[in-house]
Amino acid sequence: MKFRPLYDRVLIERVESEETTSGGIILPDTAKEKPQQGKVIAVGKGKLGEDGKLIALELKEGDTILFGKYSGSEIKIEGTEYIIMKEDEVLGIVE
Repeated sequence: MKFRPLYDRVLIERVESEETTSGGIILPDTAKEKPQQGKVIAVGKGKLGEDGKLIALELKEGDTILFGKYSGSEIKIEGTEYIIMKEDEVLGIVE
């Protein structure tokens, strides 16, 4: 199934965090927080400005981003969990 977000929304797949701390302690699944870093899978066409013109998104497919802990809405597509959010909820691009 293909999925394309509407307007200024982006589809994000979380990047899994490491299971071992720097001190060598292995974290069980119940102790881990969900990562706040993800990869952009799909982007919408853009946001409509007040003049009715389409403003393109700065994000593009393949970008690695940081987002807030409670940002977006979690969805499941074909068994894979994703987050869909507006571009303005993204905190930054990891370069």
